[in-house]
Amino acid sequence: MNCISPFRLALVALIPIAAISLGLGSALAQSPPPAPSAAPAPTATPAPAASPSPAPATPPAAAETPATPPPAAAPVQTADPFGEQITLAPKTVVIMKGNANWDSAFDTLIDSFKSLSALLDKQGIKPAGNPMIVYTSTDDTGFTYLAEIPVDQDPKNLTKDMSMGKSPEGKALKFVHRGSYDNMDNTYEAITNHLDDKKLEAKDTFIEEYITDPLKTAEDKLVINVYVPLK
Repeated sequence: MNCISPFRLALVALIPIAAISLGLGSALAQSPPPAPSAAPAPTATPAPAASPSPAPATPPAAAETPATPPPAAAPVQTADPFGEQITLAPKTVVIMKGNANWDSAFDTLIDSFKSLSALLDKQGIKPAGNPMIVYTSTDDTGFTYLAEIPVDQDPKNLTKDMSMGKSPEGKALKFVHRGSYDNMDNTYEAITNHLDDKKLEAKDTFIEEYITDPLKTAEDKLVINVYVPLK
């Protein structure tokens, strides 16, 4: 339950009120008693009324300091897609086949990426997309895979484990994994639960697209898109 934030108190400026002295009413001068057989004394001219004392000038109000605008709120990070339905478009890729056991899985995948990257660098060919791993079969001890790098031109002098081909295409679900390869188990468990909840049937393969360069990024900083092709 949210706590109720305290109200901000309004400060009221007290403005002193200048006292105004009021002039007294004019006093009439008394006439002296009339002298015998003398002409009546002229009536005394009333004294002028005292002018009221001027009110002290009110000093001009100090210019108000503009309120400091509140700091801009930090942008809200959008949640990663989980189970987003997409359509994969095929890409021309250079492929390296391989197999690995689970104990050294990530090191084996990195070695394949290094071999493909060295081939492209030697021929001055730049990748045309992110590197990918396509898992073709798995069991309790390990798996077989295709390491793929998209290219715009065909490299030469491929080794016996390399070939040219197309990346997977068709309808798939997209998931995002952040962190080390060792923690992929948690992601795939969540994917399996999602498929069960939605009663969706997946093909016998899945794809990892490495958004961060696996050859240059610390393993715990990896960002990997996981694609699950649907039947």
